[in-house]
Amino acid sequence: MKKHLLLISGLLAFTLSWAEVKVVYHLSEGIPQASRAIGNIRNHLNADPTAKIVVVTHGLGIDFLINGATNQMDQPFAGGVADLVNKGVEFRVCNNTLVSRKISPDKLLMEAKVVPSGVSEVAKLQANEKFVYLRP
Repeated sequence: MKKHLLLISGLLAFTLSWAEVKVVYHLSEGIPQASRAIGNIRNHLNADPTAKIVVVTHGLGIDFLINGATNQMDQPFAGGVADLVNKGVEFRVCNNTLVSRKISPDKLLMEAKVVPSGVSEVAKLQANEKFVYLRP
């Protein structure tokens, strides 16, 4: 009897862990890509509110996370980013990009977290934490 319970609880734990969806959205192309990504992430969370989503940015991909940034229709990104953070989304910005573009971290939205390297962050999430890779 005990053996059966252990087997059943092991299968249940495996099934529950299998169902967890973890996704890294990789942004490096600027405002148009960020606009698409925000829409994709909203749709993603509408379909699966339990998904763990991390947005990793570098190069021009950080631009939407700079204070005062607006989309192509002159709408600020700040509110949309804050809303997604409240739903559990994380936004990570490449420090290498900040240094090379001479952008101070205090110019970023408060929700953005600076990481040493955007590219290595994407690789780490995929290899070590089993995130699925998406590039809008």
